[in-house]
Amino acid sequence: MKKGLCCTLALMGMGLSSQGWAAGAFDPDGDFMFGDWGGARTRLADQGVNFRFEYISEMAYSVDGGFRDKHTGRYADQWTAGANFDLDKLFGVPNAQFQFTLTDRNGESLTNDVINNPNSVGGSSSQEVYGRGSVTRITQMWYGQTYMDDTFEIKAGRVPVGDDFAVIDSNFQNLYLGSGEPGNQNGGIWYNWPISQWALVGKWNITNEQYAQIGFFNLNESNLDRDHGLDLKHSGTSGTLIPIEYGFEPEHGINGLPGHYKLGYYYSSADADDYSSRDDASNAQKSHRYGLYYVIDQQVTSHDNDRDRGLGVFSMGTWNDGDTATFDRYLSAGVTYTGPFDSRAQDEVGFGLAYAHVNDDYDAWSRSGNAALIGGSSAPGYVPRQGEEYNAEVYYSLQATPWMSFRPNLQYVRHPGADSDVDSAWIAGLSVLATF
Repeated sequence: MKKGLCCTLALMGMGLSSQGWAAGAFDPDGDFMFGDWGGARTRLADQGVNFRFEYISEMAYSVDGGFRDKHTGRYADQWTAGANFDLDKLFGVPNAQFQFTLTDRNGESLTNDVINNPNSVGGSSSQEVYGRGSVTRITQMWYGQTYMDDTFEIKAGRVPVGDDFAVIDSNFQNLYLGSGEPGNQNGGIWYNWPISQWALVGKWNITNEQYAQIGFFNLNESNLDRDHGLDLKHSGTSGTLIPIEYGFEPEHGINGLPGHYKLGYYYSSADADDYSSRDDASNAQKSHRYGLYYVIDQQVTSHDNDRDRGLGVFSMGTWNDGDTATFDRYLSAGVTYTGPFDSRAQDEVGFGLAYAHVNDDYDAWSRSGNAALIGGSSAPGYVPRQGEEYNAEVYYSLQATPWMSFRPNLQYVRHPGADSDVDSAWIAGLSVLATF
């Protein structure tokens, strides 16, 4: 594990809390592990500066099945350090803010190393926090402004697409049951956390419960390079991603409880391989990509009129252009229950199912070169037939303190990597989250 951001985070927490170890640090009722830094954190917040220091680790262990069918585990983590600046309090700029966030990821993927056939297209991941390399990145660096009593909002700077579009509050460890799902099937153009890109996002709050928003995100594959994690200026622009989303978020919906309903469309102007030819030697391309998505998240019960506890249901889906998409269909659904016991009002249990389908044209296109290989399916570079992948997860989130939680989970993957020749896999997982 790299030392940079991890040591910076720890030293900052210990240094600023030198006066507050006896009054707040490791307080089981406090909001942060390092406490209020002897009151400094509250004073800074009152002046317009709010800090964010977080850690999340995800461990996954292969219980049975998968491509390699061996009992082994993998660990991945992410450290986050950020600050939000209220520019009205600091400099008198009304309704304005500036956000800056660094992330540092480390570790290995059980799905890549053990569960999937390395020659398959991929699919979900048993550790959603894994991905985009072990590197420190500038994940957020944007200026935000609201107008006309918060009716209109703009955000400009370095922004991950998944910060604003197809968002859902999820505690699942499986990637296909998380937020920003269009990016999990279209990672080449839709960049979720921790990747950011130059962007402009505009939002119109039509009413207190309805909004419409649009974004313009610069497409540049060099944003993915590990060498460019802290580099804000590099060439290679290939186009623009334009997501559009309408949201309906009733505070008193079904049974008088809150819900979130989102319908979106995205368009990419970057060139893309045209899989409709079903022959990778054709070098055919299209000048655009597009797709649709939806997100539904609705609380349906409360516990003794406590809206913070109760049963919630969710569903997400994407449809992607069949000529250019690797995965053309995705669907998920599940339930969560917050506060399952009176003594554990902050705990949560969840169960979810997800389905993803590899585009038939892409499958044929990717396998078109197999005939020229010597050795058949054992030849290097042989691509297996790919169709559907199914994922399931059940978890229990134990909120040990306001600043520490543990989430053991059990996952099941049928047809890992969308390859029906790979044995179904059972995976045991554990997420650990801390807020400093």
